[in-house]
Amino acid sequence: MNDTFLKACRGEDVPYTPVWIMRQAGRYLPEYQAVRSGIDFLTLCKTPELAAKVTLQPVDILGVDAAILFSDILIPVEAMGMRLEFSDKKGPVLTEPIRTRSGVDRLVIPDTEDAMPFVIDTIRILRRELENKVPLIGFSGAPFTLTTYMIEGGSSKSFVHTKKMMFQHPGLFSMLMDRITTTVVSYLSAQINAGAQAVQLFDTWAGALTPEDYKGFVMPHVKRAISELKKEGVPVIYFVNECAGLLDEVKKCGADVIGIDWRIDIEKAIKRLGKKVAVQGNLDPCALFLPRERMEDRVKDILLKGESAKGHIFNLGHGILPETPVESAIAMVEAVHKYGGKQ
Repeated sequence: MNDTFLKACRGEDVPYTPVWIMRQAGRYLPEYQAVRSGIDFLTLCKTPELAAKVTLQPVDILGVDAAILFSDILIPVEAMGMRLEFSDKKGPVLTEPIRTRSGVDRLVIPDTEDAMPFVIDTIRILRRELENKVPLIGFSGAPFTLTTYMIEGGSSKSFVHTKKMMFQHPGLFSMLMDRITTTVVSYLSAQINAGAQAVQLFDTWAGALTPEDYKGFVMPHVKRAISELKKEGVPVIYFVNECAGLLDEVKKCGADVIGIDWRIDIEKAIKRLGKKVAVQGNLDPCALFLPRERMEDRVKDILLKGESAKGHIFNLGHGILPETPVESAIAMVEAVHKYGGKQ
């Protein structure tokens, strides 16, 4: 098996810098669109054979060094008792937001094998299919990001309801975060036990917080989740979108790898994070629209700067965009493999 990705997570010597792409199984691939055309998104997530099929597509098409489970970050939120729908215009919609004590009390901490067996079944299929190929990454939304969806009822620009609860009812907010953190740990532990060889926590909306609020309201739950997950013995990746203002706190989270978005120079991020953690990132997803030579120049720059880290996994600074030409994604992976050699 190509274990370059796992070695880089651990900061071990690698023959080249490994690469995978956030949202690499998705709408930019015609092969994905062909599967998706006959089924709604949530049903696709819950159909193990099809979820496994689209997980494998970018491994074969792009030549990436890791597969990531095809699912959605809100799957465990639905299992906690919330009604989840997906709208083509609005994205995810949680029709009864959690804004009161009674709402928090109604939430359950689900057993993954009972409430989300399709996730476990998908991972077991994938481990068989990926044997002698590349490792499989499991994932979940991080506690704060899931909390924002549950309080806001969907995505948000201002997160006004989330911050109102944080500031006006901090005990209730902490209670909700604690319940979600317990769910996330249980969910990812079940993924690892089913065969996931690394896990990533996506904190997509943590960048909406001040460093002080992140430190006080979020970091204790992140540290607890990561500490408990590390007992499972696989690498833990923590990705914070818009992380530049939070890195001084993020570096204390305990993760093996810190994912970095594209809004900060990776060399500066590495200096702030220190030598004890590997990094992942951080090409601007829109750089894939550049002419090939100019895109390759950006890849080479990130690869060169990434050498100063304990370990470096190349990735985009956020998910690949649906409009991205497949040829550009392939060219990026090829450039990483060509210019990221360590010999």
